[in-house]
Amino acid sequence: MTRTAPQPTTTGWMPLVALATAQFLVVLSTSIVNVALPRIRAGLDLSDTGQAWTVNAYVLAFGALLLAGGRTGDVHGLRRVFLLGTGLFALASLGAALAPTATVLIACRAVQGIGAALLAPTALALVLALYPGRQRRGTALGVWGAVSGAGGAAGVLLSGLLTGLYGWRAVFVVMVPLAVAVLVATRLLVEADRPRGGTLDAPGAVTVTAGLGALTYGLSGPWPWAVAGLVLLGVFAVLQHRTADPLLPARMRVVAAPNALMALLGAVWLGLFYFLPLYQQHTLGYSPWEAGLTQLPLALVITLSSWATGRTSGRHVLSVGLLFLAAGLAWLSRTPADGTFPVDLLGPTLLIGTGLGVAFVRLTAMASTGVTAADNGLAGGLVNATRQIGGAVGLSFLTLLPSPGAAFLTCAALTLLISALSTRKA
Repeated sequence: MTRTAPQPTTTGWMPLVALATAQFLVVLSTSIVNVALPRIRAGLDLSDTGQAWTVNAYVLAFGALLLAGGRTGDVHGLRRVFLLGTGLFALASLGAALAPTATVLIACRAVQGIGAALLAPTALALVLALYPGRQRRGTALGVWGAVSGAGGAAGVLLSGLLTGLYGWRAVFVVMVPLAVAVLVATRLLVEADRPRGGTLDAPGAVTVTAGLGALTYGLSGPWPWAVAGLVLLGVFAVLQHRTADPLLPARMRVVAAPNALMALLGAVWLGLFYFLPLYQQHTLGYSPWEAGLTQLPLALVITLSSWATGRTSGRHVLSVGLLFLAAGLAWLSRTPADGTFPVDLLGPTLLIGTGLGVAFVRLTAMASTGVTAADNGLAGGLVNATRQIGGAVGLSFLTLLPSPGAAFLTCAALTLLISALSTRKA
């Protein structure tokens, strides 16, 4: 059975607004709890382990299930799976906002991750189907990169503002009406697509999900889990060669290189938005509100850079953007104890924002080039999974470094590596 690409029921870009908002929520959920963690800990009497799991439960469920979520959309229908994931995300966000105990909060964060793993890859696949053609797709991916890159900065900004004004529960409440609005808008603006049909590779889905989950958990916890994760991923690779309709078919090798680069960029991205609030609050003494407000220039520059990149062509655009990103991270690595916003934060974040916007758009476009329409959901799951898992793996190593400055400098080195590899590929 072949897929009939979904078509918007109205002219213009409103379907993109709805789908991009969903992607914004997914990225927002990764970073919005960071500034609020001290208040959450005090409010629910979280232990050190509970505090870590408030973040990890979402990251683990999201990252581990992305491949299966994307392929489920291909098999059963992109819009159908997107709506299911968005509804699940909205319910879990409401549950987290009302959570009476740490256990309930962590469980709701895990369900949030499951919903995100269903909606993120299918949202990107719907965008690819709705906006064919180089110019329209370039513009759409520019918007996509903007919300993906700005979501991390916006998470810190909103977390600081909402926590300071209304308390930590507000960081979850704010996502509920947005998710409901996305749900309604998508039903009205995006026609249902025809499923590819067939069956989901269940053994492959189980082994890759368990393998990615165990690997991510083991890198930040007991190391035997990481070993078990690698073993399960090895089993997954063997199964893919022996299955008639594998979860990750050999034809997806066409996007192997850009996904590897996206994994490295994920480490840089998650490292930046993890250590920047720590430096601001622990070293510079910023309040949550101040730490959040200082992310506004970064979010704006990422948005503008992504939009401009989507409308720009040229083989060296990615390399130049990555050099901007590396320079900003190296500048930020100074982390002086008496640093000021205009000198030690604003300048670096303008460079970082420019580079992140370029990198997200270019690598997302590269990760969907050469992929057939029947594999759009899988391509969306793969590029999201590599960024998420790359971020989790990278952060597990970055947290071993002695200071935020060392982490920023390491991220700068990783960015230069991405630039060198992308130039070699070109």
